Amino acid sequence: MRILGLPGSLRAASINAMLLRATVRLAPPEIEVSIFRGLGDLPLFNPDLEASRPGNVAAFHRAVAEADALLFASPEYAHGVTGTIKNALDWLVGFEPFANKIVAVLNASPRAHHADDALRETLRTMAAVIVEPASITIPLLGAGLDEAALVATSSIAGAVREALRAIQLAVASRQGSLTAQFPLS
Repeated sequence: MRILGLPGSLRAASINAMLLRATVRLAPPEIEVSIFRGLGDLPLFNPDLEASRPGNVAAFHRAVAEADALLFASPEYAHGVTGTIKNALDWLVGFEPFANKIVAVLNASPRAHHADDALRETLRTMAAVIVEPASITIPLLGAGLDEAALVATSSIAGAVREALRAIQLAVASRQGSLTAQFPLS
């Protein structure tokens, strides 16, 4: 199973990107987690460009289409989602493989609830399937932990692994229901 991580911050020291990197390291062998590192390279969304998508938009679309699920981790800016995440989502609005995509939202700061709520509302509006048991808040802001410490901290590692299992169950359930609806024979 493949999960694509989408970090909402372009900062090198982003705790959200660090949480996604730790998730890559904590994933069991049957779950491949990768991080899309080109969100900051996407041009500002322009419907005029949709017909002849720029190469980096096409790569983003390909990565989203190939993923079984998406995992968002984004900070809050001025009580909202970052421009990085908003622009990425705008590029996915008319992208058919995104509809009904299984998604989860990691929140690295309990006080970032405005952005978390806004991101979830946008994802619901775009017909994504939010896996609530996998959409968790891990209070990292001000904790002073690095990536290795995140992986080594049992409460954090356990929460991340449980979130990954919840995504895995949602994907397996979706695939099972599709198989039941459309048998191969």
